[in-house]
Amino acid sequence: MTAPSFTALTAAAARAAHLIVDADPKIFTDDLAAPLLGERAGELLAYHRNHGDQPVLAGARTQALVRSRYTEAQLGGVTQYVVLGAGLDTYAYRARGSAVRVFEVDRPETQAWKRGQLALNGIPAAASVAYVPLDLESGDLVAALTGQGFDVSRPALVSWLGVTMYLTRAAIARTLAVLGGFAPGSQLVADYLLLPRLRDEAGAAYADLVAPVAAQRGEPWLSCFSPESLTDLLRDNGFGPVRHVRQHDHDVWPRTDALRPAGLSVLAHAAVA
Repeated sequence: MTAPSFTALTAAAARAAHLIVDADPKIFTDDLAAPLLGERAGELLAYHRNHGDQPVLAGARTQALVRSRYTEAQLGGVTQYVVLGAGLDTYAYRARGSAVRVFEVDRPETQAWKRGQLALNGIPAAASVAYVPLDLESGDLVAALTGQGFDVSRPALVSWLGVTMYLTRAAIARTLAVLGGFAPGSQLVADYLLLPRLRDEAGAAYADLVAPVAAQRGEPWLSCFSPESLTDLLRDNGFGPVRHVRQHDHDVWPRTDALRPAGLSVLAHAAVA
């Protein structure tokens, strides 16, 4: 089976490593991330164990943790949760007994690999999860979701984390046009990268180190936004007021470990008007 993208693996490793290398209180607890790393678990977690204070690794943990914490905090009162580019997300397996129906949208080969790792590690398939095999660049998202029981008449929470930076603006707009047609009150939480001129020193330093490596691995950063330009794009596609949540805005600072906020990745939180 084909392994997930390198970014999916490193995001899961960041969530897993937080429980090993960072101080209490924990920002976000994902105790199922490590088992899903498969044969690369030792290698990926060793980077954090041995170099946890290194700015790129600490920055990766910060980014993965605060976005997951914020997004899952929005699930109260929601019965449908759509995870676009689900990768190695583990909410459906950590929240057993929840009334929330989870729709994991990703490429079929990534889903097959993830399900294989779940089985190998004795993690039972969650009754609440529906796997929606789809390439967002070419597939019909609504048809794929409804085919798995998604109710278009009921509001949903949609998370779109760690994805927009790897898509063109046109591809992002196409997906937003579909999401903007969801039931009124549906919410979207998506992270995006700030334009270079809007990044702070820590954000610029992280980008200078990580962007070239991502490009070399075949995952170049293609889209960055200002908050104003992304707000316009969201409103053009059916969303109402937009909240932009920077890393500095989360209620987890200050800390005694190496985790620090940076001005690079921002969460956009909007509801269908």
